[in-house]
Amino acid sequence: MLIKDWMTKDPVTITDNTSMIKAIHIMKERRFRRIPVVTDGKLVGMVTDRDLKEASPSKATTLDVHELYYLLAELQVKEIMSRNPLS
Repeated sequence: MLIKDWMTKDPVTITDNTSMIKAIHIMKERRFRRIPVVTDGKLVGMVTDRDLKEASPSKATTLDVHELYYLLAELQVKEIMSRNPLS
């Protein structure tokens, strides 16, 4: 059995400028646990559900909901992704 027989031919990807909140939305909507990050057609990183959880604010934060959403919308994937994954 070869990798080409198992791989996804046209995977859903995001760019490194994608906001964290958009990445969360895509992953929840599609039920993904990880998503490749592509820039100029080249794989530059990978974001996992664990990366997103670790970058999320604590539930014990004193920030209000609007401040939390603002911060999550401003945080870009390039700041939390695992860089240069093996491919």
